[in-house]
Amino acid sequence: MLRYTLMRLGVFAGCFAAVWGLVYLGVFPRGLGDSNGMWIVLLALVLSAPISFVLLRKERDRASETVVRRVDRMKAGLESSRSQEDEAVDSTRAQGQPS
Repeated sequence: MLRYTLMRLGVFAGCFAAVWGLVYLGVFPRGLGDSNGMWIVLLALVLSAPISFVLLRKERDRASETVVRRVDRMKAGLESSRSQEDEAVDSTRAQGQPS
């Protein structure tokens, strides 16, 4: 998961540098007034999203598999705890003690 995040950050940084250079050269327009920095960041975000979607597909799939495995382990642990509680309550009731 960390690897995918760092790769996304790298794609964004590359897009940011490219957009900054293109704005500096006058290829892309500058923002209004003092908004030039925000313009560059937003344009870099818009460009980096589809690039990341295409280039990082395999890494995104690996990250999602990791998340699914973690969720499945947590569900199994919760189910195990729940069944242990149920068994404890059932044995208490079988002994005739109030629950």
